[in-house]
This record gives sequence, structure tokens and C-alpha cells, in this order.
Amino acid sequence: MKFSKKLTMAAVATLALVGTAACSKSGNSSSSSSEKIPSKITKKTTVVFWNAMPGVQGSTLKQLTNEFEKKNPKITVKLENQGAYNDLQAKINSTLQSPNNLPTITQAYPGWLWNAAQNKMLVNMTPYINNKNVGWGSAKASDIRTELLDGAKIKGTQYGIPFNKSIETLTYNKTMFKKYGIKKVPTTMEELKDVSETIYKKSNHKVVGAGFDSLSNYYTLGMKDEGVNFTDKINFSGSTSKKVLNFYADGIKKGYFRVAGSEHYLSGPFANEKVAMFVGTSAGEGFVKQGVGNKFTYDVAPRPGKYTMQQGTDIYMFNHASAEQKAAAFKYIKFLVSKSSQIKWANATGYIPVNTSAIESSEYKNNKSIKLPAKLEDAMKNLYSVPVAKNSNAAYNQLNSILQNIFAAAQKGQNTNSQINTGKQKFDAAWKQ
Repeated sequence: MKFSKKLTMAAVATLALVGTAACSKSGNSSSSSSEKIPSKITKKTTVVFWNAMPGVQGSTLKQLTNEFEKKNPKITVKLENQGAYNDLQAKINSTLQSPNNLPTITQAYPGWLWNAAQNKMLVNMTPYINNKNVGWGSAKASDIRTELLDGAKIKGTQYGIPFNKSIETLTYNKTMFKKYGIKKVPTTMEELKDVSETIYKKSNHKVVGAGFDSLSNYYTLGMKDEGVNFTDKINFSGSTSKKVLNFYADGIKKGYFRVAGSEHYLSGPFANEKVAMFVGTSAGEGFVKQGVGNKFTYDVAPRPGKYTMQQGTDIYMFNHASAEQKAAAFKYIKFLVSKSSQIKWANATGYIPVNTSAIESSEYKNNKSIKLPAKLEDAMKNLYSVPVAKNSNAAYNQLNSILQNIFAAAQKGQNTNSQINTGKQKFDAAWKQ
């Protein structure tokens, strides 16, 4: 039970929750681009940072903050933990009604702040990025992965700066692969299917081949691999969609695929040698390592298929803050995403560095406590994120329950067409709400 709770806290960053509150336009609609950015912080300035970082993530964030404050004695950063991500989202939504009570900066998924962006309550980060005093002078000079920066845009405007990010990876039982004569780690979905079938048969149906923690990610990336972006134009009951859905459903019917179900994450069954491999968040590797212990040797590899999902939150700034607070906050953000900070953050928490030089550094690659660092460059070749559009996160989140219903029917050996048609109605409704 404790293990499950810890894993939930670590992997919750993989889910982009939705539910932005409708908010009225406020007087705080000034654009940062028309505001002079102070070149120096000359007086005591406090930055309030709402976050949802538990455990080692929270303590590491505190260590980095203390380091920043020592280097910038005029700036105080108040870390205000709001609980889990859904608690943080709820707090932001309720406070959007009273903008002056918002923090200076917050962790968030862009979908949470769609209405806030439309009502000009967020700071456009581009002028700060391009400012050589508080920023880098250009986005390129920031050394942040372009795909991650693009994922923090709302309607083309750079409102967020990537911070705690993860990707999906394949975790597999290396010992079991050797036992059953599997010599190649799957790199495509077809190979994943073939290896899964082989292990299921050779184990006398005692070991399921594979599964996916996030059904929403499975569908989104399955469609992307078929050349279809995640938009309201998707025909959920169309031939391409059915191909993606039935690929998983057929594997469930035949026994070599499974879903996490009530266990929420497949790392538990994986550690208990009930499943040979699973696709899940890279941020959960520390808990995989803890669960596996000395029972067998595990390893990680890039997610099968062309694309992998980039996940996790960005840092956003609210317009009600003073010019000094905004400049101080951006200096702090710049520090958090610097090479040295990102190496410390990644090595301590299991999140991936957003900074390219940190990803490529020997200090990160040679981290022997977890498997991901040595594999990360290959795993990040083609990143994808749920496009930020009106109700896109609502539709994305709806996918999980829709696919659960479809795959529950598959598990009973039933035809899934009825569930797919029902799913189409729910999926379309989520886009139109």
C-alpha cells in the first residue's frame, strides 16, 4: 500500500488534469512586453511559488531554492506546497476569481491555464527569455529543448518554462528476456507484440508480455504513429482509430497484453514478475528499482514506436505581480533550469533534464543509481505532447475511462464495436463541452 501511494505521487506528473475555471476579465491585463524589465533587483523582493512537489522532489526543490537565495540575497522565494496536482489545479482555479491573491509563479499544465491566457492573466515569457539581464538573450541560448518549450505555449505564446519533465519509456525484465531467449528489445509496436506473445507462450501463460500505464498516452501516441495529431478532428470510430484500439484489445483477448486496472501502475505486477515489460513514466524508475530489489535485473529502453510523450509541468507567471517580482521570479526560473540545477534535480528525483547540456553531460549520463540517464538521448529523439487547444485536456483525460471500458469488454472476449461507438460519443462531447 505504501509503495502504491509513493508511486502515485511520483507518477501523477504523467497526467494532464483538466478543468480550467471560467473567469472574468480583470484589470490585471497588462502585457509584460509593454513593461520595462528591471535590469537588477535592487530592493528586497519576495516571489511566491505554488508547487505540488512531495517527498524528495520537495526537499530537492528547497535545496535548490536555498542555493539561489544565497546567490541572490535581495530575493526571497516562498515555496508554498498545495498538495497533489489536482489540489494545486483546484487552488489555481478558485483563485483565478481573485487575481491579486494568485502567487507570483506556479507549476501547471498549460491546459489548466487556457482561460487565464485568454483573459491576459499570464505573463508572456518571451521578453524575459530575450532579456540578457534576467534571461538568456534568446530561446536558443537557454539550451532548453525546443519541443519542451513548444509544449509550454498557449496559442503560440510562450507563457511557460519547462521544469519537471518526464517521458514514457519501456521498462523490461532483462533476466526474463534471457530466460526465454529474447535477444532484441522491442523498438516497434509489432516487435512489442511479438515479444509479448513469445513470453506469454513460453511461460505457459503465467507471465503477461506487456502493458501500458497510461491508456490516454497509448491512444494519443498510437494515433500519432499513424500520422494523426490529437485534435477534435479525430474520428474515434474510424478505421485508423479502430486499428490502434484493436491492437491492444486483441492482445488482451489473447492474454499477452494487459492494463494496469485497479493497481493503477504496472510497476507492481512487473516487480512481482507477473508482467515482463511495461510502458510508463520515466519519473517512476526509482520506485521500480525499489520494488524489484534483488529479485531480477531490469533495464529501460526507448518507448516502442516513433514518438514518446513528453509530460510534466511548466512554470507560469501571473500578471498581477510587480515588475520587480516578475524579474526576480524569472531569475529564479532561469536558475532552476540551468545545467547545474537540472543535473541535481534529475539525479535526485528521476525527472529528465530540460537543459540539453545537462542531458549530454557525463555527470548525468554516468549516474549509475538509475538506468535512464545512459538511454535518455535516444529516448528523446521524437517528443510529442497533447496540443494545447480548447478542451484538448478534457478529451485527453476522457480517453482513460473510454479505453478502460473497451478493454474490459476485450478481456471478456466480447466484440468491442459497441464500446468504441459509445466511446466516440463521450470523446466528441469532451471536445465540445
